[in-house]
Amino acid sequence: MLWAGLGLALLSAVAINWAYTVEHDAAVELPPLSATHPVATVRALVSSRPWLVGLSLETGGWILYLAALRLAPLSLVQAIGASGIAVLALIQTRGHPGRLSRQRQWAVVLAVVGLLLLALSLIGPHPVDHAPGGAAAALWLGACFAAAAAVSFVRIRGRRAATLGLAAGLLFAGGDISARLVVFGGPWLLAVLPLIAAYALGSIELQSAFQRGDALTAAGIATLATNAVPIAAGVVLFNETLPGGVYRILQLAAFTAVVASAVMLTGSRARSQQQRADTS
Repeated sequence: MLWAGLGLALLSAVAINWAYTVEHDAAVELPPLSATHPVATVRALVSSRPWLVGLSLETGGWILYLAALRLAPLSLVQAIGASGIAVLALIQTRGHPGRLSRQRQWAVVLAVVGLLLLALSLIGPHPVDHAPGGAAAALWLGACFAAAAAVSFVRIRGRRAATLGLAAGLLFAGGDISARLVVFGGPWLLAVLPLIAAYALGSIELQSAFQRGDALTAAGIATLATNAVPIAAGVVLFNETLPGGVYRILQLAAFTAVVASAVMLTGSRARSQQQRADTS
């Protein structure tokens, strides 16, 4: 069941990151989008047929993600999801990795290595997680929303796509944590409220980021935050049991590799315009 969950997580990552490229191409053709004008933003988005196609892909990926959470702990599902940014990089090059900068090529390799290490770590005892305390869960979710709000108001010249992408990623992280809480059932079904709010606001922030930069910059940093925060939450908030001995080392190395891969992919922005020209 664990391996089935991780397989669903990989399919989810591919679907969601493919959706990001479709949504990016649609969003750049729309009027300015902003979370401060949600009604006008939603109206503009739903009027775009290409964007709705991307949304359908993203929704399908999200459903696969929920199914994966039923079968595997949060941190492992997010580690698989972190590799999705490498998939996004390959999609943008139309299957030609040579069009990526050298740094991004190494980042893709690092993502693959991370997935292999994660697979090897699961040969040992399988991890399990536990329902957290209500106050601790509220603290994590509140921190995600507060950090996203703070970041969204940061104005750094030439980096607006990155800051909005980070805000979107923090909101998506809150949504993913909420999704894991909902899976526990019972009183945790109330977590569907922050789940809806986080995904709705995060989606608007991400579309706004798409209008201010390439898909790999905006979605890349969003994916980094979306995966890194829940991985930490899995260990700290959900008290996931890590395997012992060499398997623990392999799993921690896998977490480090996939997050480092995402950092490398989002950090190399200088050649984004050249890359867009090469892939057009």
